Parts: sequence; structure tokens; C-alpha cells
Amino acid sequence: MVLSTALMGQGFALGAGLIVAIGAQNVFVLTQGARGHRPWLVAGVCAGCDGLLIAAGVGGVGAVAAASPGLTTVLTLCGAAFLLAYGLRALHSALRGESLGLDEDAPAPTLRAILLTALGVSLLNPHALLDTVVLIGGLSSRLNGPGRLSFGLGAALASVCWFFSLSLGGRALAPVLRRPGAWRVLDGLVCLTMWGLAAGLVWELRLSGSWFFPV
Repeated sequence: MVLSTALMGQGFALGAGLIVAIGAQNVFVLTQGARGHRPWLVAGVCAGCDGLLIAAGVGGVGAVAAASPGLTTVLTLCGAAFLLAYGLRALHSALRGESLGLDEDAPAPTLRAILLTALGVSLLNPHALLDTVVLIGGLSSRLNGPGRLSFGLGAALASVCWFFSLSLGGRALAPVLRRPGAWRVLDGLVCLTMWGLAAGLVWELRLSGSWFFPV
């Protein structure tokens, strides 16, 4: 089985675009990194949970959709629509501006509290479930087995890179990330990435001739 670096790159770009947007996972990872509360552990738990969810999406949703060209078309179009909406939300956030509100005076949490919170923001987070299982898994359904594996690995690698970078760089970045301007730039880049990926999906569907459902 040969992995595709191009599909890994697409999965990485999608995963990175989804995960960079402000959310419960990112806020928790960043605040724990900024305070020095077991940053390696927090990043590892969040990245591991994302990897499991991506594997479930790519292996489950993708396998079901691959058996039906019509379902693949629907999932691709739904994915493109979601990416457009996600980009619009990021644009709105960039225009509005948000800060993290880090509280450096908060007491240090226990190991149990850190683990439970990390698991909660990863596995009980509707946005994380939608991004990993539904969106990434659904979009991978147009690919064959090795292609889905490559796409999923790329998306999972984006989670690993982002969470560890965010956690380890949290303390250095905390003074900057208290300002809304920094997150406005990030959300602006997320908007452009999501809209670019949506356009690419629609264009690829058009080239494949899969606009209509098989009779």
C-alpha cells in the first residue's frame, strides 16, 4: 500500500484549518500551556482523541459512503457547504475580535481534573465530533482505501503539530494572545483556507462528472 503525499497534504490543510479556529480544545490547551500545567500531557490527550475520532470517521463514514456514488456526492456537497459556513463564521469572528481572557491567578488543577477536562473538550465537544467524524470522514469517502488512510493521517498529523505547538508555546504567546488582533489574523486565515477547500471540492466534483445521482 502506497500513501499519497498529496492527499496527506490535503488532509493536513483541512485538519489545520478546522483546528486553528477558536474552540474549547484550543482555549484549554493554550491556557494550560501558558500556566505550565502538564502541557505535554494535555497536548497528547487532545491529539490522541482527535486521532481516534478521525480514524472512526475515515474508517466508518468513509467506508459506508464509498459504496454509494450518490451518497458520496451528497457528502461532498454537504462538506463544501459546511466549509463555506465555517469560513463565514471565522470571518465573523475575525471582524468581531475575541481574546482568550487568560487568568494567570487561577489555582493549579489536579492531574485528575486535567485529564477529565482534556477528555471532555475532545470527546464531548460537538464541534470536534462534527469536524473529525462527520466532515473529515465524509470528505474522505470519495477516496479509495489508501487514499482515505493518507487523508486521515494528514488530518491527524495536523492535530499533533497544532496541539503540541500551542501547548509548548503557550507561555510565550500568552501576552500576545490576550489581544483580539492576533486571533483576528488567525481567523482570517481560517476563513480563506475553508473557502479555498470548499471551492476545490466543488471543482473536483465537477471534473469527475458526479453532479447527478446514478439512476
